[in-house]
Amino acid sequence: MTLNQSNKSKIVLNKYMFIPKLFHTLKGYTKDQFAKDLQAGLIVGIVALPLAIAFAIASGVSPEKGLFTAVIAGFIISALGGSRVQIGGPTGAFIVIVYGIVQQYGVNGLIIATFIAGIILIIMGIARLGSVIKFIPHPLIVGFTSGIALIIFSSQIKDFLGLKMGAVPSDFLEKWIAYTQYISSINVYAFALAAFTVIVIFLWPKVTHKIPGSLIAIILSTLVVQLFHLPVETIGSRFGSIPTSLPSPTIPHLDFSTIKQLIQPAFTIALLGGIESLLSAVVADGMIGGKHKSNMELVAQGTANIFSSIFGGIPATGAIARTATNIKNGGRTPVAGIIHAATLLLIMLFIGKLAALIPMAVLAGILVVVAYNMSEWENFVAILKGPKSDTAVLITTFLLTVLIDLTVAIEIGMILASFLFMRKMTQFSNVSVITKQFNGDKSKTDPLSVSNFFVPNDVEVFEITGPLFFGAAYKFKEASKIIEKAPKVLIIRMREVPIIDATGIHTLKEVHKELKHRGTKLILSEVQSSQVLEELKKARLLFAIGKANVLATFKEALLRSESILTDIPNKQDFMYLKYK
Repeated sequence: MTLNQSNKSKIVLNKYMFIPKLFHTLKGYTKDQFAKDLQAGLIVGIVALPLAIAFAIASGVSPEKGLFTAVIAGFIISALGGSRVQIGGPTGAFIVIVYGIVQQYGVNGLIIATFIAGIILIIMGIARLGSVIKFIPHPLIVGFTSGIALIIFSSQIKDFLGLKMGAVPSDFLEKWIAYTQYISSINVYAFALAAFTVIVIFLWPKVTHKIPGSLIAIILSTLVVQLFHLPVETIGSRFGSIPTSLPSPTIPHLDFSTIKQLIQPAFTIALLGGIESLLSAVVADGMIGGKHKSNMELVAQGTANIFSSIFGGIPATGAIARTATNIKNGGRTPVAGIIHAATLLLIMLFIGKLAALIPMAVLAGILVVVAYNMSEWENFVAILKGPKSDTAVLITTFLLTVLIDLTVAIEIGMILASFLFMRKMTQFSNVSVITKQFNGDKSKTDPLSVSNFFVPNDVEVFEITGPLFFGAAYKFKEASKIIEKAPKVLIIRMREVPIIDATGIHTLKEVHKELKHRGTKLILSEVQSSQVLEELKKARLLFAIGKANVLATFKEALLRSESILTDIPNKQDFMYLKYK
């Protein structure tokens, strides 16, 4: 393939990268597939109804905002997304973030932060950061996900037990102290309804997977409350009636001061939304044997959040549970997700008023189950049994999420994971100093070991193994200081150096400068990595050292050192191998 053909292929690939999956799946679309998508979309729409309301209430906003988000964002994520089967909408992971933003900046601040987050997500997609997000450490993801699950569970205790208390404190520890103070005010009816909801959700799949257990629990519990006039709080008694139409779109007002104030929570929304949507898309790929387009997915998520905020909604992302439900019920194209959004819209338009009758205890029961499913306790325990570095990242992220703030947890978790990774990489890097008394111990397994060669007097050999980056360069500096008498030639073997960074280059320059000052010639041997060779060229180290002193094999390096020692330009008759 010529260079011109390669460039054309890249252009075609780039164009394909930002085409929604919907356009590809509609080619050859059949009535049979539409029937499956219709069934899946209707079922997922019914499943999403109680979750959208519950997530909105738990986030500290009115219930209809969850419905607006599920309709608007759900439609856009399916229509523009990079996954065939992704279902989008409000999710449990956002509860903690949204609640905190509402408490600090109000609902208007949340709308603006969601709008900015949408812009950030679009930029991330255009910048092709879709694949980069996937490299966030697994212990960090499990840590903050488990922390969010514990916070969601804690936030539902008031409604789960029907406690007669005022506003629940936002601080985790203060929250539980307040619960113990009001535990005597427990409402037996509310507790019974919440417990009944949890039991139904867990046991109903044994009856059928077609209708969600949460919907059955809502219908039965609401009927019981209305028939027997049970003294429990409902959505209507706390929030009033639910609107039966979408609000008029309003673009949030942005200025520099507002952006500066809300950029951090907006970035948190964007980061978490990107992570969760791409994780959901990866899980979906495994279930259907497909391959999503991560950058297009980020653009769709960003667009969805922008329009969700314009219609007064809350942050949205890909929902793993609803996506899995879509797949299990036959959904294989974005049409199913579009039908799911249309189903929610029809429910809101025609029977939305009935949602005001739903008991708060039932929604609390649903969210307790959501928290349990989010907890990933099996993964949590498995990581605890693994390497100490992973355990440190997990525990740190978990505790910071629960006790401090999710934003802080992600930031410190990433920094800690990066430092621990660098430490681990440093441990793989080593600098061996080969002397006349010790010529290596690998001769039996490594035919190129220094012990299999004769090293002339006044020649010292260093061997660097592993990446020569800023975390390991200090080892090289320390090793270069232990030579008491300056040799006439120093050979540095680099056959096992895969990469080098700016610090490694700087260290080599310092070593070369010091050796030159002491009258020692430097020879680089077996620079096999193309990346290392390219960086040496860019830094003009090859020019400084001399191309004649950068050799492909250790034998050639020894021949070159003998030439330097004896001032013989090309001495080829010296035998350096102990064996043939």
